[in-house]
Amino acid sequence: MIMKIIVTLLMILCVGVVFAQDKNVKYEKKGDLVEATFTYDNGQIEQHGFFKDEKLHGTWEYFNQKGLKMAAGNYKNGKKTGKWVFWNNGTSKEVNYSKGKIVTVKEQT
Repeated sequence: MIMKIIVTLLMILCVGVVFAQDKNVKYEKKGDLVEATFTYDNGQIEQHGFFKDEKLHGTWEYFNQKGLKMAAGNYKNGKKTGKWVFWNNGTSKEVNYSKGKIVTVKEQT
């Protein structure tokens, strides 16, 4: 009996966590893509991009809680591809990917 109560409470908790996570994401169908916008609790955009066949695809951008862009680049079939730029404390790194693997890294100030 106690085990049944514990399992039920755990299931309720898990469902609550899933719904809590979904409150900060908006999905919108656009042709064969699904546009996704994730936001922080303060309303700022956390990340924005697209899915195709349930995989990250196309341009994605990532932001910090103050709205400053932290990274931007492209995915193809769920893997990073091409040039990505990462910003941190006034510096940036340009990283080139091929099929999800890093090919080159160039630091810029």
